[in-house]
Amino acid sequence: MISPRTKLSATRRVVALATGVALTASLAVACGNDSDSGGSAQEQQAAENPPADPELVNDVPGRYFDNPEQAVVAADDEAAQVAAAHYAVENGIPFLPVDALAESSVSQVTTFGSVDAEALGDAEVTEGEMTEEHPVESVYQDIAEKDTDAESSFTLLATENTPLYDVASARAAGAPVEILPVGDPRATSESIAAVEAGNVLAAGPDFGSAEDFNERVELAGNGELPGGGGLVFPGRRMIALYGHPSGPALGVMGEQDPEAAVDRVNKLVEEYQQYSDQKIIPAFEIIATVASDAPGPDGDYSNEADPAELEPYIDAIVDAGGYAFLDLQPGRASLLDQAKIYEDLLKRPNVGLALDPEWKIGPDEQPMTNIGHVEAHEVDEVADWLAQLVRDNNIPQKGLILHQFQLQMIRDREQINTDHPELSFILHADGHGPTDVKMDTWNVMQQDLSDDYFMAWKNFIDEDTPMLNPEQTYSVEPRPWFVSYQ
Repeated sequence: MISPRTKLSATRRVVALATGVALTASLAVACGNDSDSGGSAQEQQAAENPPADPELVNDVPGRYFDNPEQAVVAADDEAAQVAAAHYAVENGIPFLPVDALAESSVSQVTTFGSVDAEALGDAEVTEGEMTEEHPVESVYQDIAEKDTDAESSFTLLATENTPLYDVASARAAGAPVEILPVGDPRATSESIAAVEAGNVLAAGPDFGSAEDFNERVELAGNGELPGGGGLVFPGRRMIALYGHPSGPALGVMGEQDPEAAVDRVNKLVEEYQQYSDQKIIPAFEIIATVASDAPGPDGDYSNEADPAELEPYIDAIVDAGGYAFLDLQPGRASLLDQAKIYEDLLKRPNVGLALDPEWKIGPDEQPMTNIGHVEAHEVDEVADWLAQLVRDNNIPQKGLILHQFQLQMIRDREQINTDHPELSFILHADGHGPTDVKMDTWNVMQQDLSDDYFMAWKNFIDEDTPMLNPEQTYSVEPRPWFVSYQ
């Protein structure tokens, strides 16, 4: 299983030294056709051969270069790796891992850094010279965008945990290279377009197994979300208003009509956007079922809104390029049974689900007397159903929020099955009060938390003392992907 939070935290986003290389030998470009016939040959090949299915590969240089005579290798240090990557692209030759030389056809090799002479075998060796160091934000992006005269119709999908020699070799062959924030072909608009066009290779540990990759390729055809890409996170961040259409008693969203609520949340989005390089979109978290101190006609201590009552707010936020979550406060009802009430709304591509264990009570309890809780199997029932809904209706990944501010609210959280690529699991640590208390809650909720969860924060306008402003909220570590106001 692939863990998105692990992939993000493991990504090497350091400012690195991109190193220019002074060429000490003249090497021929070892890929593609010659300039006189390359275009027509490629056109003929494209006409005769339909695009290949996307594939996760282990040997990128071997897929782009057939029996090369020339190659570049490097020591493990960053400066040598970067220098070799630039050299490979500039000269149209593969960048090989040192241990791959022995079984290759390479007879001429250029080295950067201290490379084991024995590993070079009988190849003719030239030492590359590293010069003109200059900082760049991302070495991977720098290599992926480097100009080359070579051409290849096979796009490479990679992350910053993909070996740099794979990225450089693909680019040296003239391949378009997409550096993704996570190992998922749904990550960006560009990666989805590449998958749809065909002729896509992917490389690196972040993509998981071939089965993982193929499953996500299939889901990539389900379309995109506001802000681009087919993943709820990390493709964007969200700022949300929480509430109920009935009015202000249940949250700030209902303090105004749908259009005015959109205007209000968009003002917050503007305030937050200055502190983030990532796209921020507006959102509503709409209470669909409201816990009650009275049993009601069905005896479940939860009042279920008519789906039609929620539609104006859903339509307004979606039309504004945003996202809606439907929040369940189940009382004694089954979470799954309540979720199914809103099946038609959840079939919409920009509508997710939120589960609120605070309001889940036992058969002898009443809401508002104790903090409720759910068991892992109850969450799993909903997640299994929601994931299948995504597959059956060919819609993009859905967000699934779990509210939690006490450990007992989800007592066996570690047993929840998060192996659903159709869903983005979000833990909403929505404690309130003084900042130090909120931070304690925030930190405790992350203890032993699976890497599959994205963290969410709530600002309580009346209960927080004081409420954090946007700059302070985005200074919380880790930075919350979803921020709601209540």
